[in-house]
Amino acid sequence: MVYITGDTHIPEDIQKLSVKRFPQQRGLTKDDYVIICGDFGGVWQDDNEERYWLKWLKEKPFTTLFADGNHENFERLNALPTEPFCGGTVHRVDDGIYHLMRGEVYTIGQKTFFVFGGGESHDKEFRKEGKTWWKEEMPSAEEYEKAKAQFSAHQFHFDYVITHSAPASVQERIAPQYKQNELTAFLEETKRTLTYERWFFGHYHQDKTVDEKHIAVFDEMIQL
Repeated sequence: MVYITGDTHIPEDIQKLSVKRFPQQRGLTKDDYVIICGDFGGVWQDDNEERYWLKWLKEKPFTTLFADGNHENFERLNALPTEPFCGGTVHRVDDGIYHLMRGEVYTIGQKTFFVFGGGESHDKEFRKEGKTWWKEEMPSAEEYEKAKAQFSAHQFHFDYVITHSAPASVQERIAPQYKQNELTAFLEETKRTLTYERWFFGHYHQDKTVDEKHIAVFDEMIQL
């Protein structure tokens, strides 16, 4: 089984993965997956609290997967070891906890997942670069090109798209107060270019089906 949910901002919003709020996990195994649509927040400053929550996740019956958001420590995240996973490459945080990297494609349960994390912090003027904000929150030119290469390699079709930010037109409908940027423009181009069953994204702290294909997730656990 695969479940999709939104930002966890460890430790602020991780309780959505507790047994009380996600009782379905009692029937899951490590061959089942929970995918977090960015702002995982569990690879931040390597303190006792962070280590507690990573151990808590490691002991869960399911495997935790996450796209990166904008509120991540990219210096630490990008220094993690990489390994092959479900046809793509991941950063390994710990046993059963993996970062789904930008522009990678994973095949899970015979379904293809295209992942492209990242986002722009609307509060970055209140943050300190290298401490609470990293410029790598926005994709690089190389990451955009990698994504485009995956499109053609997979005949412009994926079963699911997992991002943190939404395409420009979708963001305008769900959160018009957010600024458009080169990432939302790229995702809009992606929306026009690809065919897919559903596209899940976080970032906006809402649970909302924008239309039949585009779904914002935050607290809900959506089973595919």
